[in-house]
Amino acid sequence: MGNEEIITLENVSKAYATGAPALNGVNLHIKRGEFVFVVGDSGSGKSTLIKLLLRELIPTSGHINVMGYDLGRLRHRKIPKFRRNIGIVFQDFRLLKELTVYDNVAFAQRVIQVSNKDIKRNVPSILATVGLAGKYKAKPRQLSGGEQQRVALARALVNRPGILLADEPTGNLDPKNSWEIMKLLEQINENGTTVIIVTHNREIVNAMQKRVVTMKRGVIVSDEEKGGYADED
Repeated sequence: MGNEEIITLENVSKAYATGAPALNGVNLHIKRGEFVFVVGDSGSGKSTLIKLLLRELIPTSGHINVMGYDLGRLRHRKIPKFRRNIGIVFQDFRLLKELTVYDNVAFAQRVIQVSNKDIKRNVPSILATVGLAGKYKAKPRQLSGGEQQRVALARALVNRPGILLADEPTGNLDPKNSWEIMKLLEQINENGTTVIIVTHNREIVNAMQKRVVTMKRGVIVSDEEKGGYADED
């Protein structure tokens, strides 16, 4: 695990048309292989941060560098190539309902034109990693919420991204499934992927003792190694 920075935000601000700042002078440095929770109330700037990292938004001011890409200067046609480096998992799974588990995961490979031969090797392997080897023929509606989130994880990871962004990955899951997904994310992180999780789940954050970045009204109010969920004042 190198100590190189994989994500750097320097003095990043983002204001929307209303003029209200969503982010205000944020500095954040994340090294390759870290596991980071981003917490804060709604409206604290967490979703804006995710959109900036994915280059869905451009900062009003400041610099963002992700995996060597200067996002402020990234040309439009280079965005898809840049995004291959990032896997993303959402609260609502976003699976293609008509496709089998296998095809949902294979879809991520077809988009970047991986050969059929490689897809046939990569998809079963990642499904086994997330504990779904036996479910490859199932459709999403035949799966539990926890299983659907595992499919979403497999799809996010099949292209071997350097960074996995998870936006409220346990938001729709019961406690047991939430913990299983978290253990899986920890295992993925141990294999070298940088994991960044936006969450409201106080119990998980406090129990896992990872780095915790707390946001409030567009600024980072604390950034602690082995942190917990900051209590509201």
